[in-house]
Amino acid sequence: MDVRQYYKKLHELEATLPEADALVVSFETPDGGKAGVLTEVPRRNACQLMLEGRAEVASQAQAEEFRRDEAAKRQEFKKIQAAGKVQFQLVPGESNKPAPETTEN
Repeated sequence: MDVRQYYKKLHELEATLPEADALVVSFETPDGGKAGVLTEVPRRNACQLMLEGRAEVASQAQAEEFRRDEAAKRQEFKKIQAAGKVQFQLVPGESNKPAPETTEN
C-alpha cells in the first residue's frame, strides 16, 4: 500500500471515531495475537490496528462490560491499598517515668 494512501485512510478513519480513546477487540494474528482481547487505546492507534486488520472497534455492549469490570477492579485495588495503610495518632500525655536528673559540675 502506498504511504500516502495509508495515511489518507488513517485520517479518514480517525474522523469517524468521536472519542479521544477507543476500545478495540483484537483478532487472532499469525504472530501470536489473541482474539477477543479488549484494549483501550488512543484513537490513532485504534485506527492503525483496524487498517492493519488486527482489531475492530468494540460493540457498545462489550464497552459497557469492559468499563464495569475495570471500575470493579479499580475499587478492589483501592480497598487493598487502604487495607495496607495503618493509621495511628500519637497523643502526648503524662509519663510515669521520673524526669532525668541533671548533674551540675
